[in-house]
Amino acid sequence: MVSSILITGGCGFVGSNLAIKLKSKYPGTKIIVFDNLMRRGSELNLSRLIEADIIFIHGDVRNKEDFGKIGEVEIIIDAAAEPSVLSGVDRNTDYLIHTNFNGTINCLNFAVKNNAGFIFLSTSRVYSIEEMERILFSEDKTRFVLSDRNGIIGLSGKGISENFSTNGYKSLYGASKFCSENFIEEYARAFGLRTLINRCGVIAGPYQYGKIDQGIMVLWVARHFWKQKLAYIGYGGQGKQVRDVLHIDDLFLLVDFQINNFNSLAGKLYNAGGGIEKSVSLSELTTLCEEITGNRILFDRIIETRQADIRLYITDNSKVTAETNWVPSKNVKETLNDIYIWIKGNENKVKPILY
Repeated sequence: MVSSILITGGCGFVGSNLAIKLKSKYPGTKIIVFDNLMRRGSELNLSRLIEADIIFIHGDVRNKEDFGKIGEVEIIIDAAAEPSVLSGVDRNTDYLIHTNFNGTINCLNFAVKNNAGFIFLSTSRVYSIEEMERILFSEDKTRFVLSDRNGIIGLSGKGISENFSTNGYKSLYGASKFCSENFIEEYARAFGLRTLINRCGVIAGPYQYGKIDQGIMVLWVARHFWKQKLAYIGYGGQGKQVRDVLHIDDLFLLVDFQINNFNSLAGKLYNAGGGIEKSVSLSELTTLCEEITGNRILFDRIIETRQADIRLYITDNSKVTAETNWVPSKNVKETLNDIYIWIKGNENKVKPILY
């Protein structure tokens, strides 16, 4: 195992969970988290990190001067992001671009300086929305179902692979991450930087402070837990949109493997998601939350589809499974139950943020 790891965005949901799990498995490794603490809930994750003997450095990826506080590291996991797919649609794109693109450039320059391995947590949102809207589907009682008659490159009955089109409209959020991917490839070629890119779909689990536009699994459990109203938005307001769900524990297993096999995997780009067996529609998500919490809530139905919404996205993990033997294990109900146990056990702490 390497001696030192830097995780940017390290007080966020993904970053904090990865940091704590790495420190637990490798207590002799120096784990450093770097975060601006702007997102609500990050202060609660920070207390967990300090208890785990993880080094915290207050800094912002947008400010290259802040990297001078860090020192030398062997691996960088770039988990810093403005993660909302709706970010920037209010025409205020500064924070999105400066964090998701300029921040990545600052991380890359720091990696070059340290000759550090660089793992980038990207997103499935780099794929073309126009092409996804061309996907043939059928409709059953609870979900949209991927058709096996599609002739689209990068699409099969398993879902969307790395060969799916990235041309055209993606959302401002997706475009910011795609620009970062392009520069990561350029830095790898220009400076010999060792890099890995993971295009993740929906990631979920405890210690995520979900909102309407990001962190939907936690949002759904929390609204059922406190008996608050939700809405099915778009595509007729029936809640049939489908996503696959990756538990944070399963993402850790992949990142852990990549760290320990970095030189052989350098230069790779992988889709990493729950896969078709861990997919769920909003309607099905509601049923599961009712079973877990014992509560039923009211729903508004908004027929109009929002900008950047998509009908279905399912990750095809064939490439990453073939090359690493990684297969996500936790199903959707297990993920939701883990979230429910976390909320119930920390109700007083999380209610001010999730309620």
